[in-house]
Amino acid sequence: MIQIRPVSDLRNKFPEIENTVNEGSPVYLTKNGHGAMVVLSLEKYAELTDDIEVKLDEADRVAESSTVRYSHQEVFSKLKEGLDG
Repeated sequence: MIQIRPVSDLRNKFPEIENTVNEGSPVYLTKNGHGAMVVLSLEKYAELTDDIEVKLDEADRVAESSTVRYSHQEVFSKLKEGLDG
């Protein structure tokens, strides 16, 4: 179940939030009724970012071994083509 709580709970009810996050569920925090942030466990955060880090490292290696460079317009055009199918 999605946990949506006011940001003040981070200070006032930290142990409850910590338990929820450590059980694997994110906690969405609101401020003045609007989304402010999401609290995740380190493990869940790593699941989201590890693949990106690997791809960025791979891109760095390719960039070091090549003199080919692309403009931001070329990169975004290719990405858009890929997304549009």
